[in-house]
Amino acid sequence: MSLLEIILIAVSLSMDAFAVSITLGLSVKKPKITEIVIPGLFFGFFQALMPAIGYFASIHFTDGIQKFDHWIAFALLGLIGGKMIKESLSKKEEKPDENAFQLLKISVLAVATSVDALAAGITFAFFKVNIFNTVMITGLVTFFISMTGVKIGNTVGEKLKSKSEFAGGMVLLMLGIKIVIEHLLFAA
Repeated sequence: MSLLEIILIAVSLSMDAFAVSITLGLSVKKPKITEIVIPGLFFGFFQALMPAIGYFASIHFTDGIQKFDHWIAFALLGLIGGKMIKESLSKKEEKPDENAFQLLKISVLAVATSVDALAAGITFAFFKVNIFNTVMITGLVTFFISMTGVKIGNTVGEKLKSKSEFAGGMVLLMLGIKIVIEHLLFAA
């Protein structure tokens, strides 16, 4: 997997955190620096942790399934991407939460938005990526995107939330298709 592909996956996976960060930004008149940095830290940490867990959990059985690993990667990326697209098209209204920045709530949100990254970590094992670099990139990308999301949510609001989630889902779907096509056309 190339560096560009890893960055694209990191950006795509961070779109859930971005969408939630926008919502967090909506909940305050003017966010303090801690209300911008803390979501970035929590979302970034869990976005980095989950793929590492998925990677190390799956590395033990990759040898037995290498003949169809591309289909597993396609299915996982497709499910994650499809879920993100479906959620982006949902008309569900979210009300601002005046207690949105409590550490327990931020922790729960960080875990919830990083579950998709756990599945992505499983696919990383199939492609023998440098997991340390991959999780660092994923965590840093999510950190910055989440901080940006709080600030954007505070200034422009709800309009960007569904668009970012849709774009992230499309990127994951396209990467899944690319993996299958490369394997079917170029595998030796």
